[in-house]
Amino acid sequence: MTLTFDQNAYRNLLSEVAPKAIETDEEYERILNKVEELTFKKNRTNEEQALYKLLVILIESYETQNYPMDNSAPYEILQHIMEASGTRQADLVGIIGSSGVVSEVVNGRRSISKAQAKALSEYFKVSPSLFI
Repeated sequence: MTLTFDQNAYRNLLSEVAPKAIETDEEYERILNKVEELTFKKNRTNEEQALYKLLVILIESYETQNYPMDNSAPYEILQHIMEASGTRQADLVGIIGSSGVVSEVVNGRRSISKAQAKALSEYFKVSPSLFI
């Protein structure tokens, strides 16, 4: 099966979003909102997927420069991602374990296993290395 890519549709998406290197918190919030919208969109087109990947790269670049997390514990990174995405502990029940396990992981009383890191990475669409 060949995946089709409509250059005109992609151009229209680009002109609507007008992505560029993120330099301000306002621009960061605007792009973050668009990524969130695309993250939860059912049946993304190939063009929307390409835009999504581009916007994630821009966000990661901005976050690396402005919000370094090198010294953060995995559970602190999880807390940050949950807060940024509006995710509650209850949303992770069944993804990484029971409500008790989720509570212990989120609050740093239990380390995140490799299987949980993989599940979290798939859920939040980020690298599993953030949680290890």
